[in-house]
Amino acid sequence: MPVTREQAKEKIATLIERFAEHVDEYKHSNYNEHQTRVDFIDPFFKALGWDMDNEQGYAEAYREVIHEDKIKVGGSTKAPDYGFTLFGQRKFFVDAKKPSVNIKGDIAPAY
Repeated sequence: MPVTREQAKEKIATLIERFAEHVDEYKHSNYNEHQTRVDFIDPFFKALGWDMDNEQGYAEAYREVIHEDKIKVGGSTKAPDYGFTLFGQRKFFVDAKKPSVNIKGDIAPAY
């Protein structure tokens, strides 16, 4: 069932509030990337209407979200955590990092 814009805003606001309330715990190095994906990233994109779990039952080539996708970059293969597609065409990638990783001040996580 599609979510309304207001439902999406409410769900995202709830995720933001939960993160803010426990930010110190989440930024502790023991809180890992997988848990970040499960607790925040997957619900965020679900709220935006993406079929994160292939509930539509599409073949791999036509899924909206491909987990652990593969892409060639500069002659080597990279595996972003998510590849988002529409009608089998890749639109964008997301590579998750745990909250303790400084993506603003350190460019290494981008590679």
